[in-house]
Formats: sequence, C-alpha cells, structure tokens
Amino acid sequence: MAEAHATALPGKVTTDRARLWVTLYLATTGIVLLLMMLLGLLMRMAQSGWLYIDSALFYQMMTVHGTGMVGIAALGGVAVMWHFLSAYVSLYRSILAANFVLFLIGVVAILWADFIGGFGGAWTYLYPLPALSGGLWETWAAGLHLAGLLVIGVGLLLVCLELGRAIIVGYGGLSRGLGWHVLFAGSTKNVPPPTVVASTMVVIVTTPAMIAGAASLVMSLVNLYFPDVAINPLMIKNLIYFFGHTIINATIYMAVTVVYELLPRITGRPWQTSKVFLAAWTLSTVMVLIIYPHHLLMDFAMPHWTMVIGQVFSYVNSFPVLIVTGLGALAILNRSGIRWDLLATLLLISMFGWMAGVIPAVVDATIAVNSVMHNTMWVPGHFHFYLLLGLLPMFFAFMIYLARGEETAPRGGDVMAVLYLLFGLTFTAMFLLGGWASVPRRWAVHLPEWMVYDRIATLAAAGVIVLATVFIATFLARIPQILRQG
Repeated sequence: MAEAHATALPGKVTTDRARLWVTLYLATTGIVLLLMMLLGLLMRMAQSGWLYIDSALFYQMMTVHGTGMVGIAALGGVAVMWHFLSAYVSLYRSILAANFVLFLIGVVAILWADFIGGFGGAWTYLYPLPALSGGLWETWAAGLHLAGLLVIGVGLLLVCLELGRAIIVGYGGLSRGLGWHVLFAGSTKNVPPPTVVASTMVVIVTTPAMIAGAASLVMSLVNLYFPDVAINPLMIKNLIYFFGHTIINATIYMAVTVVYELLPRITGRPWQTSKVFLAAWTLSTVMVLIIYPHHLLMDFAMPHWTMVIGQVFSYVNSFPVLIVTGLGALAILNRSGIRWDLLATLLLISMFGWMAGVIPAVVDATIAVNSVMHNTMWVPGHFHFYLLLGLLPMFFAFMIYLARGEETAPRGGDVMAVLYLLFGLTFTAMFLLGGWASVPRRWAVHLPEWMVYDRIATLAAAGVIVLATVFIATFLARIPQILRQG
C-alpha cells in the first residue's frame, strides 16, 4: 500500500498548567514505581530465604504491588499520551486534575484496606475471594479495596472520555482518528499523525474495559454486603479479565507515543503515517478487545469458540503494531548518524522489551503450554518482561526528555541504559526459568531447590532499582526548570 502521509517533525507541546499536571503525574509515577519495586524486592528476598515475611503480610504486599503497578502504569501512560496529544487537539486540563484527585483517594483507600485491614486477594479480586477470606480480613477491608479500585477506574474513564471528545472535535470522529478515511477512502486530508492514531486506539479499547471493570466491582461490592445476591462466576471472571488484560496492554499503547514523537526529534526524520501503519493499528484495536480469553484457557466451562479466539488471536495480535512500530523505528534510525546516549538507548530498549516480551506471552497462550505453566513463575516472567523492559524505559525516556527540555543533543549515559537492560533481562529470565522448572507463582515460601532463581533475581532487582532511582531522581531534581520551560 502506498504511503498516505509523512508527518511533520513534532513541535513544542504542553505548556502552562497542563505542563504542571503532566509533571505532577510523572513525579508521582516515578516515586510510586520505586516504592512498588522495593515491595517486589522484599518479596523476592522472602522467597530467597534471605528475609522473613509473615505469609499474610506477603499477600498484602503482593496485592499492593500488583494493584500499584497496574495503576501507576496507567497514570504514567496518561501523562505521556496527554503531553504529546495536546500538540494536535485541545484538551481540558481540569480532567487531569480530577483524575489525579480520584487516583489519590483510591490509593489511600487501597493502602488502608490492604495494610491496615489485611486484604490480600490480589489485584484481580476474583469472585468470590473478596468475601471468603478465611478470617484473614473483614468485610470492610475487602469493600474498601474494591471501592478504591472503582474510584481510580472512574478517573481513568473520565480521561478516556475527554481524549475521545478532543479527537472527535479535532478530527471529525474516532474512525477518522484511526485514519479510516485514508485507509479505506484514499483521502489525503487531515491525516492523523501516529500519536493521534495511538491515542484513538487507546480510547476505543480502554473505555469499554473500564466500564466492564466498574461493573465487576459493583457486582462484587453488592455480593460482599448482600451475600444472597449471587453472581455468575464465569461472567464476572470474563469481565475482570477483559478489564485487566485490556488496561495493562493499553498502558504501553499510551506510552509508545514517546517513541513516535522523540525518535523524529532525535534523528530529524519524520515518522510516516502510511496505510500499512493505519491498517496495523486498526487490526490491533479489534484484536486487543477480543483476545483476553487466553487468560481463561483452563476454564472448562468457557465456550469452545472463545478458546479458539483467545489462542489464534494471541498469535496474530503480536504482529501488526509491533512490526510497524519496531520496523518504523529501525527505518528512522538506519544511517541517521545519531550518537547513542541515555535517551536514544532507552527508546531502543523499550522497542526491544515490547517486542521480545510478547514471545513468552504467546508461548503461555498456547494451550499445551498453558495447561502446565500458567500457574508457574512463567506468567509473572512474561509481564515483568514487557513492563520492565518495554513500558518503563518509555517512562524513563520521557522523564529524561522533559529534564533536558526541547534539546535532544546527545549527552551520554548510554552505559546506564545498557546496564538497566542487562539487570532487567537477568531479573525476568529468573522468572521464566523458574516457570520452566515449574516453580509455582504466588507462593510466599519457596523450597530450597527453587531459591537459586529467587536469589539471582533479588540481586538483579537491586541493580534495576539503583538505576531506576538515578533516572527518576534526575527528573525530580529538574522539576523547577521543567515548570519554568512552560
């Protein structure tokens, strides 16, 4: 298919109070990321036998770690996407403020419910676990945790609705935001740049996911306080995993806008909005909405056709956006003559982490493998891979970019990025190797023969945390200068 449009090099974006909110989002993201990493480190130390943690506390920490990482991934993704999308459409910054306030309220509720109330039902809150604690937590703790999730979800839904409104006003509809008038009608007018295409996809997939998540939370709350109101377990599990799978995937689709925007700045080459690019994003939009059943392959009561969809599209969905983004990035970098520094290397690592991290996910989505390895360390291995080496380098690159201002001249630091990659690969490899050895997931106490994976992972995690602290501290120290740039 022929090229549809070549975007101009992006210009300066997000000024004034919107810059203030984006900076606040990003500062919060960095601080919470470090806290969640430290919780993860403590849990790995406990599994290594190097630190004693009471099992009840371990599961409270696991719940906070999982919930916190998903929530902060969404908050950071919104910051990145909002910053760059604001160059193309008009956004109401009051929505950023409302979402941030709701996020803080939800976080306080969850922390109180988990660490004070003792809730340890994991971030997936699978029915009927919140109501069946075996005496480990009271009803109010489960209710407060679920209510905290609901409040955070409402804030994110408001953001999605605002992004959708702005794209509809600016481009004439969500279909035009995805470039369908270019893809199917051959129009060359008002061609959306990559950031708008990605943002439109996020709106389309995240909005129904948030509604499904809210429905599952409301049903769980009703059942919690009125136990006679029964819920169909298979229905609510579908709602929860449709919500969970979609939102955590959407976070990386939000953050990938930093690649679309910064690589052209670094190389001086525009990112092409081609028909192939538009087709890839359209296909991924559809498939992200329907592939979640690969989380339910072991649920024998699921209709057979849903299992087929989950398996087949788990393979196919890995290719469209990843290929056009990965190959697009390589095409822009090829013979560009750039000097590799911290910013450029982090962007390249993020592409590698995203693309390579999908491989163990697809392996687990194969029924023959899933039946053996789904409840092993393989599963946290695959999502730590594409979050730690895909999503987080995008966040760090954005932080470094804001800390430097609009200046993209190389300034060194690439060795730190490479070290982050090596520590991250070692850390995730221990999860995957543990899964290969059938080490179970979610166990607070490990057998001695499993601890070799835990101990290597603990050391690697410490290295990741040190480097992440450097990246985040660099950004935090530059906040006064960042705000003056606006």
